[in-house]
Amino acid sequence: MSASSVLEPLSPVEPETIEKLLDQYGCGPIHFSGEHNGLYERDVLFDNIVGSLAESLIPASDVSNQISTAGYEVSGTSNMKFMMNAALTVGTRDGATIETAQEAGEENFFLFGLTAEQVSGSRDWYNPHYDNEPETRAALDLIFSNYFSRNEPGVFEPLRETLLTSGDYYMHLADLRSYIEAQDRLGGLYADQAAWTCKTISNVAGSGKFSSDRAIAEYAADIWKATPCPGR
Repeated sequence: MSASSVLEPLSPVEPETIEKLLDQYGCGPIHFSGEHNGLYERDVLFDNIVGSLAESLIPASDVSNQISTAGYEVSGTSNMKFMMNAALTVGTRDGATIETAQEAGEENFFLFGLTAEQVSGSRDWYNPHYDNEPETRAALDLIFSNYFSRNEPGVFEPLRETLLTSGDYYMHLADLRSYIEAQDRLGGLYADQAAWTCKTISNVAGSGKFSSDRAIAEYAADIWKATPCPGR
C-alpha cells in the first residue's frame, strides 16, 4: 500500500477539486486496474489521518509519498513514522525528508525533483513544463477537455489556472517527469523482494534518531535542563 501527502497547504486549488479528479481517475473507464511489477493500484482518500486510523494505515504502508515542493518545509514527522514502519519513501528534498534520507542513506530513498536552491533560483524565469513535454501536455489536455467531468464541464478549470495561466507557482510540472521516473524505479525494485527488503531494513535501522526517547532526552537536557530521577 502507498500513502501520499497530496496537497500543498497554500495551493489556490480547493482540495475538493483535486479529490474529485482523483475520484474520477480511480473510478473512470481508463483507470488501470491490475498489477504493475507486483504492485496493485487502489486509490482511497482519507480526510484526516489521526489516532487509530494512523495506527492501522502507517504500519500497513509499503511506500510513503512525500511530494511537497522543496524549500517549503511541508514534509513533516509523518514520513518518520512511515520510515520506522519499513515504508520506503518517494520524496522531494524538503523538510523532514532531507533528515530521514541522511540517516538511512539517499541510496535507500527514491528522491526526485528540484532542490530548494533550484526552486528559488528559477523563480524569476520559470515557465510551466507544458509545451516541451508531450506526455504532460497530453495528460493535462485530457483533463481540461472535460473527459473526467462530462457532467460538470469546467469543474477542473482551477487546475488550468493554477498550473498554466498563473505559472505553476509550486513547480509541480517541473517535478512531474522526475516523479514518474522515481515511481518506475520503485516498481522495478518491488519486483526484487530481496533488494526491497534490504532497503526497508536500512530505513528502519536509520530511524532511531527520530524516536520519542531521543527527542525527549534532548529536550530535557538542552531546553528544560532537567536531570533523570534515580530509579528505585
